[in-house]
Amino acid sequence: QLQLVESGGGLVQAGNSLTLSCGASGRAFSESPVAWFRQAPGKERAFVAGLNWSGSSADYSDSVKGRATISKDDTKKMVYLQMNNLEPEDTAVYYCAARPPGYAGISRRPRYYDYWGQGTQVTVSS
Repeated sequence: QLQLVESGGGLVQAGNSLTLSCGASGRAFSESPVAWFRQAPGKERAFVAGLNWSGSSADYSDSVKGRATISKDDTKKMVYLQMNNLEPEDTAVYYCAARPPGYAGISRRPRYYDYWGQGTQVTVSS
């Protein structure tokens, strides 16, 4: 079992940067691919960025590619999402997610992630 807790959301102005954090508890975090998803009002949950279990490979959605960096620190059991040059379209609840330990790859589909945080709100004002 993995428990995930996000933090770092808030209200920011367009053009600024923000770093979201996700703390994990439980065994085998270092063996789990992790990802960030977001959900805007009235929209489906969408993939933002993912990292394979070793941290050697990352994937980004087209909407954030070049503006976002996902990283993790296995010793601290933390996952981070740094986003630069934020846009009003980035406004959403952001969720941290993890696949079960033993799955190596990143998936863009929420249904392949068994563990989720409660979400943190990011609001970008124009």
